[in-house]
Amino acid sequence: MKTIGNIIWVIFGGLEIAVEYFIAGIFMMLTIIGIPFGWQSMKMGLLALWPFGSKIQETSSQTGCLNLFMNILWFFVGGIWICLTHIALGIVFCITLVGIPFGMMHFRLARLALSPFGKEIV
Repeated sequence: MKTIGNIIWVIFGGLEIAVEYFIAGIFMMLTIIGIPFGWQSMKMGLLALWPFGSKIQETSSQTGCLNLFMNILWFFVGGIWICLTHIALGIVFCITLVGIPFGMMHFRLARLALSPFGKEIV
């Protein structure tokens, strides 16, 4: 069932969102300072391409202070706009009964878009 959900997701906008994440990641990686942000954007692009069946969990690394700083910087650089886009798309998908699972996936991605550092995709 998750394969069918992922195929429908890709057809109805998942590919465009993933391409946006990949392009943003490439532009962020042009500078040395932007490499961690670009890497996170690439990971989120992979999740946006095939989201059903994957889980997001906290990492057990000891870099909590660095993750907090990077999440704050990410929020102001572009995380809020990505989050608002996912929320808007989630609301649009939740209008119909068939689109509710896709809207819920957008809400899950919006939560990740606010603070991607310190999380891993399993």
